[in-house]
Amino acid sequence: MELTSIKQHYRMAIISSLSEIGREQWENLLNSLEHRNPFLSYTFLNALHETGCASKISGWQPCYITLWDDSTLVGAYPLYQKMHSYGEYVFDWAWAEAYQRYGFSYYPKLLSAIPFTPVTGCRAIANDINIQRLMINILKEMTVTEDFSSNHTLFLPEDDVALYEDAGFLMRTGVQFHWENQNYRDFEDFLATLSAKKSKNIRAERRKVREQGITFSHISGSDADENIWRFFTECYDLTYANHHSSPYLSLEFFLKIGKEMPDNISLIIAYKEGKKIAASLLIHDEERLYGRYWGCIQSFPCLHFETAYYQAIELCIQKKIKLFEGGAQGEHKMARGFLPKKTWSAHLLARPEFSDAVALYLQRETNGIELYIDELHQHTPYKSDQKK
Repeated sequence: MELTSIKQHYRMAIISSLSEIGREQWENLLNSLEHRNPFLSYTFLNALHETGCASKISGWQPCYITLWDDSTLVGAYPLYQKMHSYGEYVFDWAWAEAYQRYGFSYYPKLLSAIPFTPVTGCRAIANDINIQRLMINILKEMTVTEDFSSNHTLFLPEDDVALYEDAGFLMRTGVQFHWENQNYRDFEDFLATLSAKKSKNIRAERRKVREQGITFSHISGSDADENIWRFFTECYDLTYANHHSSPYLSLEFFLKIGKEMPDNISLIIAYKEGKKIAASLLIHDEERLYGRYWGCIQSFPCLHFETAYYQAIELCIQKKIKLFEGGAQGEHKMARGFLPKKTWSAHLLARPEFSDAVALYLQRETNGIELYIDELHQHTPYKSDQKK
């Protein structure tokens, strides 16, 4: 079926609030996906919007593409008008500077991603590939007709890459580091698969934490009260302050997701002499655990690795969760058993002269990423007979 006839069959609407769709319609659409994650849920996205963390005021103005068959939602494309490039984890600052040097405005631009969340997931949400193609085509039309400099769809599933390539998008690759659960019985079983040097270093790091008298508790979302969330937010804010930047998320947001999606949340709290000193936030479903944020009010050697990685790995083993995504960047994660995984994003620049220049840049960058991943695999932390 041609896209034109499909477009005539469905009603298209740009929505600025998920309340215009409703929880039931949104969740029914997500249930049609083969793979979904907690960050695509109505609760998580709506919390970002309703608390103002991702809103017009913060430079994340929702303008979701939706397709309807009568009153039934059949397709949705999470989309934001952006007035900056913060909170994206796929960096295009150099592209914005190039626009400015030649007297053009790079902002506003269109961005499809989960705000402040470098997690791979479907963006053209539909159970029909033709509806997906139509939404991507609508996105292209919006970019040109509404005078946006560009559009960017971040952290795409590999299976969706061809859809964007066929539509003329420029593809960009990146690297994250993930830990895979090989049905380990316990943490020592995992350590046994690592090289002697790596397992020795991890044991030493964990021992150093214990010798400082630091202990840990795992708190489920349903057991986290407001005091716990206030402490976590204090740690989160301090992490950003230590990097001389402003936090993206608020206590109101954390309280909201804690109340509305508790089954997807685990908090790890570190204590010394009975006082809370550090915390990390994990989001998970039955298949994957996502390391999101960590922070401390008092720094101790190896505390970060224990709170953000080793305790989370133990949680994966306990709950039989298959994969732990450690978040953006972080080559140091390899020494803790994480391995490099390629990520994909799709980009369309409205001005042909800039599109051609970016295409050449991305070709060189992609070659560099491939070489980088090959080099990383040559330094696997696992024993030679455990290479994956």
